Amino acid sequence: QVQLVESGGGLVQPGGSLRLSCAASGITFSHWDMGWYRQAPGKQRELVATLSRGGRSNYDVFVQGRFITSRDNGNDTGFLQMNDLKPEDTAVYSCNLRRITRAGVPVNYWGQGTQVTVSS
Repeated sequence: QVQLVESGGGLVQPGGSLRLSCAASGITFSHWDMGWYRQAPGKQRELVATLSRGGRSNYDVFVQGRFITSRDNGNDTGFLQMNDLKPEDTAVYSCNLRRITRAGVPVNYWGQGTQVTVSS
């Protein structure tokens, strides 16, 4: 059974930092591309950052230069370091593992999400 468990969310003041973790089990973590998504109240879920199994990262323009994603394949864990947080970063953050099967079918696994609130 595949499980993704996020942690590290919380309440932080503007300008502060948080580090989110995504612990995977029941899956060969290193074989999967990883993504971080967020969803604010009343808004659609949006992609924040991706980190491929090959180590290539991409970021949404609104977090570029402030957020850094990384992964520790030996411990089956992904990370999202969030710096200089702004109130508009407030959302539930979820991690995602994704790959395409040999038949061309996308497979996705999701964590339950962790709340990040940026407020003074």
